[in-house]
Amino acid sequence: MAKIKVIHPDRNEKFTTGAYSDAVIANGFLFISGQAAIDFKTSKFNLGTVEHETRLTLENIKAIITAAGATMEDVVKSTVHLADIADFDKFNEVYASFFPGVRPARTTVQSVMAENLKVEIDCIVALKK
Repeated sequence: MAKIKVIHPDRNEKFTTGAYSDAVIANGFLFISGQAAIDFKTSKFNLGTVEHETRLTLENIKAIITAAGATMEDVVKSTVHLADIADFDKFNEVYASFFPGVRPARTTVQSVMAENLKVEIDCIVALKK
């Protein structure tokens, strides 16, 4: 099986963030690593309200999906980590605005996250053949 690495288009390569790829294409799917509210040019987190972080996180995911030649409509599964599950309704309102059609299957859990992040999201995207 061949794997193809996909990089966020704004990633500054001099900043490394860990032993993982932003995303990997394999067997007709794009697997996006957990993304957060980060400025890829500076590799610094852009923290704020849960709505702010959700919007930036999904914009980062959208940029990676676009770089792979797909759209947000192609997302089939997402996993969401919230620092505080009480933020679910606020998060969900922003999240829903990115998926107006058939929404992806989703798991949402409360997690302890580093750097005072409020949201982290990973996705699986079905690529068109």
